[in-house]
Amino acid sequence: MSKKIAILLIFCFVAAIPLKASYILIPMDNTQKNHLKAYGVAFWLLTNQLEVDWLLNYRGGSFMFKQLPSIEKECTIRGVSYSVIADGQAAAILDEIAQPEANMDLVKLEKVPKMAVYSPKDKLPWDDAVTLVLTYAEIPYEVVYDEEILSGKLPMYDWLHMHHEDFTGQYGKFYAMYHTAPWYQEQVRTDENMAHKLGYNKVSQMKLAVAQKIRDFTAGGGFLFSMCSGTDSYDIALAAEGLDICEKIYDGDGTTADYNSKLDYSKCFAFRNFKLVTNPLEYEFSNIDMTTVRRIPKNEDVFTLFEFSAKWDPVPTMLCQNHEQVIKGFMGQTTSFNKEFIKPEVLIMGDNKAANEARYIHGEFGKGTWTFYGGHDPEDYQHMVGDPQTDLSLHPNSPGYRLILNNVLFPAAKKKKQKT
Repeated sequence: MSKKIAILLIFCFVAAIPLKASYILIPMDNTQKNHLKAYGVAFWLLTNQLEVDWLLNYRGGSFMFKQLPSIEKECTIRGVSYSVIADGQAAAILDEIAQPEANMDLVKLEKVPKMAVYSPKDKLPWDDAVTLVLTYAEIPYEVVYDEEILSGKLPMYDWLHMHHEDFTGQYGKFYAMYHTAPWYQEQVRTDENMAHKLGYNKVSQMKLAVAQKIRDFTAGGGFLFSMCSGTDSYDIALAAEGLDICEKIYDGDGTTADYNSKLDYSKCFAFRNFKLVTNPLEYEFSNIDMTTVRRIPKNEDVFTLFEFSAKWDPVPTMLCQNHEQVIKGFMGQTTSFNKEFIKPEVLIMGDNKAANEARYIHGEFGKGTWTFYGGHDPEDYQHMVGDPQTDLSLHPNSPGYRLILNNVLFPAAKKKKQKT
């Protein structure tokens, strides 16, 4: 055999061997330059029908997927840290994760969840931390409000967020401080006109109907995520069905006598045995919220995320992925939840034990799930009406905002069979 033929045969043999694939690893530990936009890259991959592995508890909950030049370019444009690794390195990572003693697991992200945010159409994006971070991370969403929900559009979506909302019909209990403000008066006019348009005598009746539609959405398999007063006011509205808890300054007539003794806690997602604040001029709904009773200095206001078993409890593990376990606190109309009034079956994922308050809780309802997160803006300690927008480019590694984005990706995860 001539030397030339031998070389040709060797070349053909090598060419016949499949090329080994490379992978991209987006680390989510403290080496990541922009944690928030990394979630946007993962979402972008799903929209382009590319498979994403979410490596739970591996370097802060990293992402891994097959390497393509277009993905590298996207990461570079968005300022997201990444590394290209050989298939052998990827296999070693997966082997490390699979070890029984390792509190890590792999979850495949397989679908693009359709996102909806429950919000008035005229609300500015920075009035809601979720719309703010979705915009920053470049994750698309649609805005829905009372009319869309009551017309039956919720089943079009996989995921629903509600934020600084009042489902009780008391306009956030802003009356004492803001009832002469033009924005408050416009909100009252708008809500009353919408209630009448949709066939309700009172705003509280319309808001209850909306809450019940959201309940049905969750029971049918929807993913519900709520922050600030969209948490406790939601449960209060459900518990107060058939009662009038709005004083005359809110709806023109009186309340049901002794309504606190007639609340039906069985209708609530998260809370029980709470009492409503009966003073219509007090900026508080109930004793669920700890805002007015907590005595925590700002520099000591933190909460700690719980550690769950990735292999046995993948859902709370997903929701708690972070590069920090201790998260700085932030206030809101509803800042935190008094543990005394949380139902025993509810999973507490983040708390301040010394203050007996929960900040981040989760549960199931029917075929769906809900997550409640106390506070208004994770990077604005005490957000006030009229405060300027939080610039997330100054907080690209915000652990508090990461918890929001965990909930955004959660519906994309392939569901595992329950282990026995």
